Amino acid sequence: MDTEAFAGHLLTMADSYRTSDIHILPEQKHYDVYFRLNGQMEKQYYLDREEGTRLISYFKFLSNMDVGERRRPQSGSTTFQLSEKAIDCRFSTISNYQSQESLVIRLLKQKEEDSLVPGTFFSQEWEKLERLVQAKSGLLLFSGPVDSGKTTTMYHLIKNRMQGEKQQVITVEDPVEIEERSFLQTQVNETAGVTYEHLLKSSLRHHPDVIIVGEIRDEETARMVIRGALTGHLLVASIHAKNARGVISRMQELGVGLPLLKQTLIGVAFQTLLPLYCPLCGMNCQTYCSHHARGKKRLALFEVMTAEEMGAVLGDSAVGESLSNASGSREFNHLLEKVYVNGYITEKTYHRYFISNA
Repeated sequence: MDTEAFAGHLLTMADSYRTSDIHILPEQKHYDVYFRLNGQMEKQYYLDREEGTRLISYFKFLSNMDVGERRRPQSGSTTFQLSEKAIDCRFSTISNYQSQESLVIRLLKQKEEDSLVPGTFFSQEWEKLERLVQAKSGLLLFSGPVDSGKTTTMYHLIKNRMQGEKQQVITVEDPVEIEERSFLQTQVNETAGVTYEHLLKSSLRHHPDVIIVGEIRDEETARMVIRGALTGHLLVASIHAKNARGVISRMQELGVGLPLLKQTLIGVAFQTLLPLYCPLCGMNCQTYCSHHARGKKRLALFEVMTAEEMGAVLGDSAVGESLSNASGSREFNHLLEKVYVNGYITEKTYHRYFISNA
């Protein structure tokens, strides 16, 4: 099979498996190709060095990267046309000390029908989120590791909010990960000067009911999100933090004071996807095991705090201690322990996801 045909086959298989990432990694004399399935790296193909090098060069060419440059890291993107659909891909290369390149391909715009049906361990936290997202205005923040389903959760909640009622929803993302026809989706383009700040300002002038912000990355984006919440819009955004309490600290680090957070913040959620234990596999449920359906081998664990629960925090600079008292027994580590004790996850998974110094 030539390089172009194999590239198409590789992406077709990855899409059919609902793979989030493809990793093409150099070994001493060959390349291994892995799919990230349910959060785990699983080896799929063996390529000799020449085949692996040609494949990486082909993807670099498609994504407008410098094919001849192997020393410095590069990134790119393209839309790949498969037989029945087009998929958006993001590419990232980096070389090891022997100048052997590795390539990671992230597959975007997975099927909305499947990806927008989240599975959760506890209904109480999900019901909290469904109540919070009905608010007319305010700021609802989500945090969690990469590939923890934050975008899926935000989309699903807002789609539920729209049931039986026409609303204008604008998304500001980099890049758009899930194609949703009922939303007005916008995408950051730094090359063209279209930044998060620019899109947020334009979105506010469009007078939407809800704005979804892919990620709060810097002080300017944080200020614009707060401004939007103050002007009567519902803002739903993600931000990187260690846990729910870390979201407050992170917003302060980005220059947002406690008084403004107290006025705008209606809730904070931290989430992650935990691989389910399988009695047939004797470990996390493997890709080809039928005990848990494909796409249902991980469930979301949420820690959710409402404005009332955060009241002590937002009025006191002692963030950590106050939040601990406010959140009680529904903190992430406590819920993680309940999941483990009830046999849904392995001991290894429990220790891996336990948040130290929380």
